[in-house]
Amino acid sequence: MPDPDETNPPDIPETILEFPCIFPLKVMGHAADDFEDFVVGIVHTHAPLSARTVISRASSGGKYLSVTVTFVAESKAQLDAIYLELSQHKRVLMAL
Repeated sequence: MPDPDETNPPDIPETILEFPCIFPLKVMGHAADDFEDFVVGIVHTHAPLSARTVISRASSGGKYLSVTVTFVAESKAQLDAIYLELSQHKRVLMAL
């Protein structure tokens, strides 16, 4: 059985991101009039946003909508909380 210290060496960072950082989060789902507001609402519960940080794009067929929200991420825990909340909703098909 491997030594726990060997499987998680202390000099390997948990994330390559350095916080705080500008973080673009793209969320995709089925196109609906309120999908952008839905995504922004979830992200806003975890991070402050300004009106200029949101870009939405419909797919070529109009069936899907991608919403990119760019914000200042303060920590890995904050990002984990956002991804967890988004992934729990069946309206979200993918979050990158």
